[in-house]
Amino acid sequence: MSNTLVVGLDGSPAGERALAYTKRLAGLIGDCKIEVVFVIEWSPYSFQTPEENASRQKARSAAIKAANERIIDPAINALTSEGFQAEGRVLHGKVAHLLNSVALETNAEQIIVARSTESGLSARVFGSVTANLVMSSTVPVTVVN
Repeated sequence: MSNTLVVGLDGSPAGERALAYTKRLAGLIGDCKIEVVFVIEWSPYSFQTPEENASRQKARSAAIKAANERIIDPAINALTSEGFQAEGRVLHGKVAHLLNSVALETNAEQIIVARSTESGLSARVFGSVTANLVMSSTVPVTVVN
């Protein structure tokens, strides 16, 4: 199998639209694998106390478990029950970078994401995750409204 689609989910209705489009596209392609990815965003620029650092691993494990239970596992179960080949993963870091890394690792044809829901000053200053992905990705990116 050489055709892989990477879909980024965030647990929102927009993410569900991205997944629906990915299923439609995978159906058109035929022999295709869907890689479902949820990224827990974190900033290397946050400064923490020693106590916060001590509890960080426990919090990280809990966040990964929750993301798998609430987002990844239901998506994978739905995809496989509809006959799609699918795998999923939860990652920590910068969303745009990690989605592109997964696409490169899996030799993906493209990345499918939903339009960012970021707004306000943060989006104007730092840009949206979707815009960053479109500008930095080394594979085609489809943005679903």
